[in-house]
Amino acid sequence: SYFATVLSISNLVLVSGQCRNDQKQLLLDLNLTSSSDLFIYPIPLGKLMKWNQAMDCCSWDGVSCDGGGHVIGLDLSNRAISSSIDGSSSLFLLQHLQRLNLAFNQFMTAFPAGFDKLENLSYLNLSNAGFTGQIPAKISRLTRLVTLDLSTDSFLSGEPLKLEKPNLEMLVQNLTRLRFLYLDSVNISAMGNEWCRALSPLTELQVLSMSNCYLSGPIHSSLSKLQSLSVICLDYNNLSASVPQFFAEFPNLTSLSLSSTGLKGRLPDEIFQIPTLQTLYLSYNMLLKGSFPNFPPNASLQALALSSTKFGGQIPESLDNLGRLTRIELAGCNFSGPIPKAVEKLTQLVSLDFSNNNFSGPIPSFSSSRNLTNLSLAHNKLVGTIHSTDWSSLSKLENADLGDNKLSGTIPPTLFSIPSLQRLDLSHNQFNGSIGNFHGKASSLLNTLDLSNNKLQGQFPTSLFELRGLETLHLSSNNFNGLIPMNAFQNLGNLFSLDLSHNRLSIDATATNISLLSFPTFTGLGLASCNLTEFPGFLKNQSSLIYLDLSNNHIHGKIPDWIWKPIDLARLNLSDNFLVGFERPLKNITSSVEIIDLHVNQLQGEIPIPTLDATYLDYSDNNFSSVLPAHIGDSLQHVSFFSISNNNIHGSIPPSICSSTSLRVLDLSNNSLSGPIPQCLFQMSGSLGVLDLRQNNLSGIISDTFSKSCKLQTLKLNQNRPEGKVPKSLGNCKMLEVLDIGNNQINDSFPWHLKNIAKLHHNPYSNLLELKHLHFVDSGSGGGTRYQDAITITTKGLELELVKILPVFTSIDISWNNFEGLIPEVIGKFKELHGLNFSHNAFTGPIPSSFGNLREL
Repeated sequence: SYFATVLSISNLVLVSGQCRNDQKQLLLDLNLTSSSDLFIYPIPLGKLMKWNQAMDCCSWDGVSCDGGGHVIGLDLSNRAISSSIDGSSSLFLLQHLQRLNLAFNQFMTAFPAGFDKLENLSYLNLSNAGFTGQIPAKISRLTRLVTLDLSTDSFLSGEPLKLEKPNLEMLVQNLTRLRFLYLDSVNISAMGNEWCRALSPLTELQVLSMSNCYLSGPIHSSLSKLQSLSVICLDYNNLSASVPQFFAEFPNLTSLSLSSTGLKGRLPDEIFQIPTLQTLYLSYNMLLKGSFPNFPPNASLQALALSSTKFGGQIPESLDNLGRLTRIELAGCNFSGPIPKAVEKLTQLVSLDFSNNNFSGPIPSFSSSRNLTNLSLAHNKLVGTIHSTDWSSLSKLENADLGDNKLSGTIPPTLFSIPSLQRLDLSHNQFNGSIGNFHGKASSLLNTLDLSNNKLQGQFPTSLFELRGLETLHLSSNNFNGLIPMNAFQNLGNLFSLDLSHNRLSIDATATNISLLSFPTFTGLGLASCNLTEFPGFLKNQSSLIYLDLSNNHIHGKIPDWIWKPIDLARLNLSDNFLVGFERPLKNITSSVEIIDLHVNQLQGEIPIPTLDATYLDYSDNNFSSVLPAHIGDSLQHVSFFSISNNNIHGSIPPSICSSTSLRVLDLSNNSLSGPIPQCLFQMSGSLGVLDLRQNNLSGIISDTFSKSCKLQTLKLNQNRPEGKVPKSLGNCKMLEVLDIGNNQINDSFPWHLKNIAKLHHNPYSNLLELKHLHFVDSGSGGGTRYQDAITITTKGLELELVKILPVFTSIDISWNNFEGLIPEVIGKFKELHGLNFSHNAFTGPIPSSFGNLREL
């Protein structure tokens, strides 16, 4: 390899200490055009020896010499060198070498010995060179080192370097001249007092970079001796401690980076007052608290990142003192109030991310931030309109994300004409009006456009077909109308994600003149509520689909065999159609479908057995009429949501269903199931969030085996035939919001042992103005498992099913039982009750006067 050639040159020429100036003849003889080619073509060793005295190696790329011709610098970084190197290499004969850079190569060998022979080294950079294993102790003999870089990129390297024997202390104990130390992703595995004390003798250290080194905390006070520190980078370690106050006392600190380190407690306000501080990165410390003090005038801060922390409160108007700020990231915090007008004075801004907070009020103008490339204000409570004059000057803007707010008005056409714009997300707002004609002025770089979940209207904007670079186009849940021929999308050959669902559109997918060469290859396609009457034929050629939604259409017949053709198909929604069966059984499909939604069809016969990849199965509201297979649990090992409600399923519930440890929602309601309720279902309450068995013919007792770590939020056994008592262990279910055990054969006194389940007694959302419905959400599951609660109550002798239960509708219904004696006075303490039904019992005595407290009744 050419590196071996370089080492041979080093042995023959460089070690002699002189490099001659006459290399022209050498290049001609070798038929090379420049000295840099010596690093590209292998040179026969014998031929090289013939010419070695005619070479001026000091002019070679990467070689530096002193006045006497001695090689003092060698930079072979980023050359893709893959040769092996060991302690005998001629590289280590360069006794005058002061600077050595082998970074970003592919040696892929154990860390070689021999570097200690280069005793004049002041600069050694072996970052991402491919070396693995233990860092040798002899590195500590390089006492003249000023810069040592042994860092690796954990995403690029395989086995990381490590410091065990020697450990960190042994490595640096003699390196007292170090000013720059980079050990990122080296496995150091040391406690706070160990690694801090090991570094404390390095009093000249200016840069300390040890991210992802398996360091523990807390940070020891011995680190305060490093008063020369300018840069501290300890990201991705498990410090699990507060930020020490003494960091604010470092007189030269310019950069502090402690992201993803488990910081907790409150950040000292003095950190923001450090006059020299330019960058502060503290993101992804979920337990770190704090708020902004008033920023001092003429502050040096240029980059501030606090995303995913517990920072909150309002941003002070003194933000305009950060006139040098280029980057500010506050995503996923607890900030509230208006975005201060002071942000309009941050003329150097390049990136601003305030997403996922509680900011309210209007969007300030960013027209003075002419260098802005990224603007994200998504997932807040911003209101008002956006004005065209605020965007026309942002000629460098690449990403604009204003999704999930309460913005209204029309969308200014100047947004689309920003020449550098690549991504525009205005989804989940209240924009109205139509999308006008771009007149050829739209950005040719725009690849992502999301206008879904707004109030946009009018004819489908055909000007979108001018955006030839579009890769993602989402227009779902608006009021667009018109007929769209599917072959019109041939103009958008780069499109891979398209969602036109839930508009007033009609898609003509019957066209036969679709060119397969220019037609998009979709990975995601949403055509729900698009007046389809059959499966679109072009789907037969879509082999890359991952997500397909054809729900709420008028598609009849069987689910075709070719729908399962895409190997990577993960999400399929065919609900709300008129489908009657399958051309191929699910258990025989080869794609790895995870989410299958077939609810509200006319599917018949046996329950489809899914593939082992399934995580979400909704077969509810069909005409399935089989029994549940005895070993169905084997097919539900990864399923978190399983619903077969409102079918004609009969037989018993197989105990194997309890082996489905991933289940969060199990809904078998409104079928003809009989036999005893498997007692293991109640033992699953440590993982189940919803258990709905109502309206069947199930019998037996409710087992007193509810888990001590019960996570049930909904339990429904209404209209079955269980007997016995309400189990005491049900009191373990502290998260229970909906309990429905009416219309059964339970014989017990009122279950006062449930009185400590707080969510059964009061409205957990009562402080919210916006009404929400009780529902269960498991965001960790494949599609974000969601179950909508429903319950049957009796009011004035009439049964009423509440399909969406408003939390403000707090009720107690114990009618049609055999309760006797006095009505308990404690009922008068339930001040948020809206409904109370004690009818058809055997109560005696007076109505308690405490009922006068029930003002919401």
